[in-house]
Amino acid sequence: MSKIPLTLIGAELLRSELHHLKTVERPSVINAISEARAQGDLSENAEYDAAKERQAFVEGRIIELESKLGSALVVDPRTINADGRCVFGSTVVLEDVRNGDVVTYQIVGDDEADIKQRKISISSPIARALIGKYSGDVAEVLAPGGVREYEVVDVQYI
Repeated sequence: MSKIPLTLIGAELLRSELHHLKTVERPSVINAISEARAQGDLSENAEYDAAKERQAFVEGRIIELESKLGSALVVDPRTINADGRCVFGSTVVLEDVRNGDVVTYQIVGDDEADIKQRKISISSPIARALIGKYSGDVAEVLAPGGVREYEVVDVQYI
């Protein structure tokens, strides 16, 4: 089984979601099923059907999270020593060569990616173009609007 890369924060978020599902959502669904059963005829009971669907979702998500956490390779970006190279977990300051816009992204696992928080997936085109680059290097990214060039201004491990 291959390892799934996660940052320390990403792993903690998944653990927190798993805990919530097991301690809050699962008991709530069990209670909803019990209450729906008490209403009688299950063949035409919409509350029962909805509760069973919710139970299937919750149990599926629990299995998914346990699997991901079980095969996770947790990386603490603060302990990375990559000699200034862009790697998983690093925070990269980029300058768009064409217009001079400066952006900062952290390269994270697929489950942690959130562009609003400036976290990009390791499997995204921009992250794949950045891996292995150093400050001063230019990365070419194939974007929907064509090829974009970004200069790596700084690489941080925070």
